[in-house]
Amino acid sequence: MKTTIREGVKEDLPEVLVLIRELADYEKSLDQVTITLSDLEKDGFGEVPYYSFIVAEINGTIVGLSFYFIRYSTWKGKFLYLEDFVVRNDYRKQGIGSLLFEATITICKQRNLNGMIWQVLDWNTPAIEFYKKYNASISTEWLNGKLSRNQINLF
Repeated sequence: MKTTIREGVKEDLPEVLVLIRELADYEKSLDQVTITLSDLEKDGFGEVPYYSFIVAEINGTIVGLSFYFIRYSTWKGKFLYLEDFVVRNDYRKQGIGSLLFEATITICKQRNLNGMIWQVLDWNTPAIEFYKKYNASISTEWLNGKLSRNQINLF
């Protein structure tokens, strides 16, 4: 089986949404996925694209996803923020994650970015071990903060 890594296109979005839900289910948060196919189409392929993605494909079937956007640090400048990184369960342990991750690193190099950042749940040992193979720094110092749309609307 030959794995192809390629830039994602609008027609991939139904499968992208399946992978997003699969990752959320793995992270025990499927009930929190509210994004729709329409949202993904508008936000990724509208006048101002807010994200990009690459996919891993085998025989025309999407089996993995690297979903990212460029963020700006006031201390360090441009970074690639890896929002979602997932390989379908049946295709894990075959090197597909490494191909996707390395292709994402290549995007950083091509765009002359200052680095790549992401979050990983503290209990997700397989992911942590995967990232450590790349000599990644995994911080336990920063806590995540957020306001939901409902919280913002109450302000």
